[in-house]
Amino acid sequence: MGIEIEKKFITKDILFDLGSFPHHEIEQGYLNVHPAVRIRKEDEAYYMTYKANKENYSGIGKTEYNMELDRESYEHLKAKVDGNIIAKKRYILPINEDAFSKEYLDGHESLKKAVKDGSIKIELDVFEGVFKGRILAEIEFPDEDAAANYHMADWFLEDVTGDPKYSNSQMSREKI
Repeated sequence: MGIEIEKKFITKDILFDLGSFPHHEIEQGYLNVHPAVRIRKEDEAYYMTYKANKENYSGIGKTEYNMELDRESYEHLKAKVDGNIIAKKRYILPINEDAFSKEYLDGHESLKKAVKDGSIKIELDVFEGVFKGRILAEIEFPDEDAAANYHMADWFLEDVTGDPKYSNSQMSREKI
């Protein structure tokens, strides 16, 4: 179990080559939305995730549990998915250089180290299939203070954290 503290952004036009960054092929569907019970295939790994409703946590974080699945179990559950199957490429990009002020990083050594070693990164989801054309960026933070002190990358358009319109679970329910 863990707490996922994540911010989500819509982007401006992507003016750099995504092909130079590592990526994952992701397919996912939801068996339930409130609370979220999701199955996911990421490259050749399969798992099911439970995310508690936001009311169970006071900030932007969500309680999250992951359980590994095998391919057969994933395919069995996939047949039971309600709504849309979501397909996307998730590109792993370094966090923007101006993500935090120098003063903030100087007071938070573990965050400074995480930024320097690349363990905090931007996950850029480029949707395919029924959601082709949508692009969302997500960043997971070690704590809410770091999330609150993050400065958006210049290629981000808007912070949409908490807006259900940009939630994968809600996208799974969209009428296409």
